[in-house]
Amino acid sequence: MLDAKHDTPPMDLRRIRHFVTLAETLNFRRAAERLHMAQPPLSVSIQKLEADLGVKLFNRESTGVSLTPSGRAVLIEAKKLLFHSGQLRETAKSTLDGTGGTLQIGFVGSASYGMLQTLLPLYRAQYPGVELVLREATSLAIMQQLEDNTLDIGLVRVPLLHPCKATLVPLQREDYIAALPRGNPLADKGLLKLADMAGEPFIMYSPTQAAGLHSTAMFACQQAGFIPRVTQQAVQVQTVLALVESGLGVALVPSVMQRFVSDKIVYRPFVDFPAEAVIGLSLAYMAESESASASRFRMLAVQAYSAGSLKSNQI
Repeated sequence: MLDAKHDTPPMDLRRIRHFVTLAETLNFRRAAERLHMAQPPLSVSIQKLEADLGVKLFNRESTGVSLTPSGRAVLIEAKKLLFHSGQLRETAKSTLDGTGGTLQIGFVGSASYGMLQTLLPLYRAQYPGVELVLREATSLAIMQQLEDNTLDIGLVRVPLLHPCKATLVPLQREDYIAALPRGNPLADKGLLKLADMAGEPFIMYSPTQAAGLHSTAMFACQQAGFIPRVTQQAVQVQTVLALVESGLGVALVPSVMQRFVSDKIVYRPFVDFPAEAVIGLSLAYMAESESASASRFRMLAVQAYSAGSLKSNQI
């Protein structure tokens, strides 16, 4: 370890700025005028910088000053240092007011069927200086990452059945629809009653990793008078649809997933789906640690979706 008295002294940016100005004018009087200071303090500042660096930066002559070889070399790096110092200040300021920095957004897969396409272009248009980092995950994982401060914003599917510290803002309410393999007899019907699916093999959501979808789907089936015969389970809605597409069973999926177009899947609405089985997409954030950029994204999302009044079939 170096002894403290032998450590290199920190650079004083004011002295660096004084040096660059004098190097550009090569005249103490003009440099002092540009810097709005008297000549003697400028001369002292340059002497202290030379002492800090251990080299002579200027040749003092009766007609003015000129840069030494060391001075010319230092000038190149000094200009870079001042530039990056300015960039550092601008980055700090833009991050503080929400117009710069990084915004980390977690989203469930079904948010990529309309919500991301709506919000991201709006946000980029208003705040082009913010770098967006997008991470797909389950709602459960997103809520945990919000609490760990590794995400700033979450677009999650509700209801959430696990306790969490984040605040939820409803954005989009959805209905369940039936996803049927093409060729299934129910696909020939225009409208379905939920009880029509009682005898079908079901692709169901994981009760642990997709608890909200699992509970609402199971509740709806029981309200219709049957317990679904579950043959496969999945976490993501897209995986559920892939299994339906493979002909392994039927499923209840959020209505926004009609945007997933496949010639092997038929979607059908219900005439009697229980109103209590409410699902949707919400924005999640940590109120006590919300950054300015996250706040701006949240306000934009609420404005775009009218605080939850926009349903998926209106997009």
